[in-house]
Amino acid sequence: MLASAWRSVATSVETQLTATYFRVQKLRKVGFRGMHSTLEDVQLEGMEIKILPALQDNYMYLIVDTKTREAAVVDPVEPELVIKTVQEQQLTLSKVLTTHHHWDHAGGNEKLLKLWEKELDVYGGDDRIGALNKKVQQDDTFTIGGLHVKCLSTPCHTTGHICYHITAQQGSGEGAVFTGDTLFQGGCGRFFEGTPEEMYEALCTKLSALPDATKVFCGHEYTLQNMSFARHVEPDNEVIQQRIEWAKHRRASQDPTVPSTIGEEKSWNPFMRVHEATVQKHAGGATDPVVTMGKLRKEKDTFKA
Repeated sequence: MLASAWRSVATSVETQLTATYFRVQKLRKVGFRGMHSTLEDVQLEGMEIKILPALQDNYMYLIVDTKTREAAVVDPVEPELVIKTVQEQQLTLSKVLTTHHHWDHAGGNEKLLKLWEKELDVYGGDDRIGALNKKVQQDDTFTIGGLHVKCLSTPCHTTGHICYHITAQQGSGEGAVFTGDTLFQGGCGRFFEGTPEEMYEALCTKLSALPDATKVFCGHEYTLQNMSFARHVEPDNEVIQQRIEWAKHRRASQDPTVPSTIGEEKSWNPFMRVHEATVQKHAGGATDPVVTMGKLRKEKDTFKA
């Protein structure tokens, strides 16, 4: 029993030391008060998107109805920055849009509600999301001021992952889609809780069906890593090389590489190009796009840029 107790203590100490190590590494990379990217605003029809960097490489987003100044925040893992921005811009924050339950996306929900001290609707598709009070599913809709929000269920990275498509009027127009860890620029999330079939449905059926001009705001600054893999898959794709050079310039000055568009992702993202012969050939020659999806993700899991 004594040996068992010591093992338990040792495991606890190891866990705490490991957590401390990763916190220190993040501080070394990001700085004690620094950010991995600059703050930027993107103007779209009827709305303004404020890009807020968080943690080591996450992005939070404030979605603002330009007429009413009502706002919603996507994945507010660092609530202090959210509140600071809301107050400086004199916005009315009313909603939290959570893409999935992982701590680096949903981990700030409860703290935000405590700090804000006003009523907030917290949306998401998974009961594991902190402070959730508005559970949503495929095709559910709601509004942010006069903006229209449609929920897209995209399980795979997690079973309850939701993407949010925002448009100016009743679902018309291109607008913006907030894709969390389902669709990245040049890549997709790991299949932690799902299958290639589910990711195919998410990327190549639901998200691909959005207008090509739809702006894509993803959950992480992973562009250079993902585009390096895209170039590995399609070395002769000139669009990929051009995007890599563009992203290098952006990151050299710590500017964000988001957003891209749905149309652009179809031109360079291998996980949205699983129907293309060049991508299928790289993945072993199978003509089944779902098989290609699975093989690409398995290769990407161990790929070194």
